[in-house]
Amino acid sequence: MATIVDYRACQSEDGKEFNALEVQGGVEAVKSKETGRTYLTARRASVSCTFDKATCEILKGTELPGDIKKVEVEPYEYQIPDNGEVIMLSHRFEYVGEDETIVQDHVVQEEVVI
Repeated sequence: MATIVDYRACQSEDGKEFNALEVQGGVEAVKSKETGRTYLTARRASVSCTFDKATCEILKGTELPGDIKKVEVEPYEYQIPDNGEVIMLSHRFEYVGEDETIVQDHVVQEEVVI
């Protein structure tokens, strides 16, 4: 399950304004590459929507069937908000509904069998 936790106003390349919902997956334990210690985190993703601000506000806390998946993409620069450091990433997180499949380079990453 994924939960709508927030929203933000966005602007498309052609100047049109729209809102994006911020969705968060469940809590997961991961091991730090630097310290080797385990910590808890939750994956987050942004999903474009057609809702106005009032509707987005009401939707906070709504659970959606599906999860946040890590998807490999072309490498890009990312600036860490806390310290301004610029790093290279080659993935992003996407919300994937429970009946959806991620196809990447013609390889199915997840398969749903009914």
